[in-house]
Amino acid sequence: MTTHTLLRQRGIALPIMLIMLAVMMVSSIYLLKSSTSSTLTTSNLAYEAALTKAADAGLHAGFTYLRNLPNKNQLLADQPAAGYTATLPQNWTVSNPNFWNGAITMPADADGNRVQYVIHRMCMLAGAYDNPNNRCQTTAPRPGTTGPRALGETMKIDASNLAVAAQIHYVVTARVSGPRGGNVVTQAVIMKGP
Repeated sequence: MTTHTLLRQRGIALPIMLIMLAVMMVSSIYLLKSSTSSTLTTSNLAYEAALTKAADAGLHAGFTYLRNLPNKNQLLADQPAAGYTATLPQNWTVSNPNFWNGAITMPADADGNRVQYVIHRMCMLAGAYDNPNNRCQTTAPRPGTTGPRALGETMKIDASNLAVAAQIHYVVTARVSGPRGGNVVTQAVIMKGP
């Protein structure tokens, strides 16, 4: 044998490799958890968007009712069969059970979503909007708006365009209950002349 003495090996590589493996394992667990939570978040956002789209069917049904009503005088009183209420007390919100009295429930869609809608006239009392005791949310028609013109009405730019009658505000509220327990409430304000 040589005069060199054999040094005893210490094995420092093994503990370093074990530490590196532990760090890699913790990193992979974090990465897996992060990708799972991102997937769940994306799934929940898509589900909420689908519920909102389903609720739009209720808004459209309410708008269609108001648009196709043959006699506007029907809007002076409640129309329970149509989900219409001629008043909306100021203290009612969508969380108040009275807000949903007379709501129309639409058939479930292909995804199992149940849509309900209700229409409120934004007035304190039923009856004529211009009654001195009644307070209604109204807006005067905007001059210069494009839209249907009466037969014989001028389209000259410098012609006066006077507001002839107020437009009453109606609010259509739709809520949807999804099969997975999600809920969405949407509203649309519609202005319609008396």
